[in-house]
Amino acid sequence: MSDIKSLESQMLRLGSQAKIAARQLAVASSAQKNKALQNAADELRADAANIIAANEKDLSLAQGENVGAARLDRIMLDEARLEGVAQALEAIMKLDDPVGDVMANWQVESGLDISRVRVPLGVIGVIYESRPNVTADAAALCLKSGNAVILRGSSEIQNSARLIHACFSRALKAAELNEHCVQIVDTPDRAAVGMMLAGLDDTVDVIVPRGGKGLVGRVQEEARVPVFAHLDGVCHVYVDAASELTMAQEIVVNAKMRRTGICGAAETLLVDAKCADTHLKPLIGALLEAGCAVRGDAQTQNLDARVTPAVEQDWYEEYLDAIIAVKVVDGVDEAIAHIAQYGSGHTEAIVSDDADTAAEFLNRVDSAIVMHNASTQFADGGEFGMGAEIGIATGRFHARGPVGLEQLTSFKYAVRGQGQTRPK
Repeated sequence: MSDIKSLESQMLRLGSQAKIAARQLAVASSAQKNKALQNAADELRADAANIIAANEKDLSLAQGENVGAARLDRIMLDEARLEGVAQALEAIMKLDDPVGDVMANWQVESGLDISRVRVPLGVIGVIYESRPNVTADAAALCLKSGNAVILRGSSEIQNSARLIHACFSRALKAAELNEHCVQIVDTPDRAAVGMMLAGLDDTVDVIVPRGGKGLVGRVQEEARVPVFAHLDGVCHVYVDAASELTMAQEIVVNAKMRRTGICGAAETLLVDAKCADTHLKPLIGALLEAGCAVRGDAQTQNLDARVTPAVEQDWYEEYLDAIIAVKVVDGVDEAIAHIAQYGSGHTEAIVSDDADTAAEFLNRVDSAIVMHNASTQFADGGEFGMGAEIGIATGRFHARGPVGLEQLTSFKYAVRGQGQTRPK
């Protein structure tokens, strides 16, 4: 009991410190925030050897637990990936500061001048698994958007996350900002997650989970504060009859195989029955040659003995591995119906040279991201020009799709008058 009380005291202190830091950060200048971001990028580069050594410890522990290749890939940091993290911080630094942006301005009959102005959300709790780079991405996005952040990475990246956080602490101090703008929960105790979800005595304004179904499901079930989340990334590629085969092959293989463990990886391939005779066999052949296991419907199985039967659960599955489910559908209507029934609302793509069919797909598919003639692996805030993302939201309130700087703000109304009073 004393351990729980001690942890509770520690967590409440983090919340209280974050709330104070958030009020200070909300009025910090863009120049000061940008200086902190550049400092953080420089610190990451300067401490790269130590961070990579810490990451090797995390990888060794994860390998001992047989977590699988996809998860190991998410944990791993090397020089190139760490440089990519530093460059992402610099990209965020170059983006326009959303805080104080006037979204709209108008005058009303009473003579009042009304502006809708962007403001930070406050304190953001980020709970994440497997990806140490989220430590930096989340810290940077929250910092630039004027929000304090409390980071809680999983135990499997604890060594890496601790050193990345230390880079931000030094960077904030050098920029003369409150170091509590970015804090980390440095304990593997899962009770800390529950305390964050309860709101830390009303100091946490938003929770962002980044991880698997178990984590996201728990967050959505237990959170007493708003949540930006997606539970699954069951992404589809639909190859239309009016598609060029070479383009279709390149997009499908990239969407599935570039990185199989990310939420934007394609998990289901739908092929128009009108082009099945010409496209289906080359498409599954290209996937099989790339090392992807194919689970298909009866028509797909008949084309290659290496295809195993797909069962009903396969259409719901987020494999996060070199596995894809393949089905022949009767045109764009059936493709859209399949996505509506089995999809998770994350990212879907159509490959087609028919502009009308593509427009119909983009208009009717109700997912956070819909694409035409592009790989689903572009479902990423950095690729959208946001510098980075804190996550991809598949809900319909406040934020949807990549959650970048603008999505980490709310707004208030600034009303200016000349002495007006309201008539009785």
